[in-house]
Amino acid sequence: MRLPVFKYYPDPIGTGAIEKTNEECECCEKYRGYRATSTIYAIDEVETICPWCIFDGSAAAKFDGEFSSSHSLLSDAIAMDIVKEVCERTPSFISWQQERWLSHCNDACEFHGNAEKSDLEELSGEDLNEFLSSEYISTDMWPSVLQSYVKGGGFAVYKFMCRGCGKNRFYTDCD
Repeated sequence: MRLPVFKYYPDPIGTGAIEKTNEECECCEKYRGYRATSTIYAIDEVETICPWCIFDGSAAAKFDGEFSSSHSLLSDAIAMDIVKEVCERTPSFISWQQERWLSHCNDACEFHGNAEKSDLEELSGEDLNEFLSSEYISTDMWPSVLQSYVKGGGFAVYKFMCRGCGKNRFYTDCD
């Protein structure tokens, strides 16, 4: 069985957002062999949703919920059809605090998981200044932040890629 392809989340298995399971999907009531590891923000507590029910929007409709907060995309004035695709038809990712879905070039970015240390070492010039400013990291602190960064650690840096220009974007999160 082939998994759906998510426009804004190219590798949900590789990042751990989708995993194998023997559990029944609470939306379609089928045993599909896969489930999202993050939950849906809804009134009902829902534990197991298959990728197909996320992809076609049936889980968001059935449980009247979202997989990601729409706030950051709406704040960036992203078109509502894109916001709905990201929040209602794309699996989310597990973060320490409330996740933020980044945007660029008037579109939502693709989520690529935790940044590699090499991704951060490549940041320079205007891109580095923009990142530091948006994350409230002082230029003086950056070398020590970079030196101590461990992918998947308590200080997380999430990597997104602009679908328009290919630019990488990042944001931080702490436990």
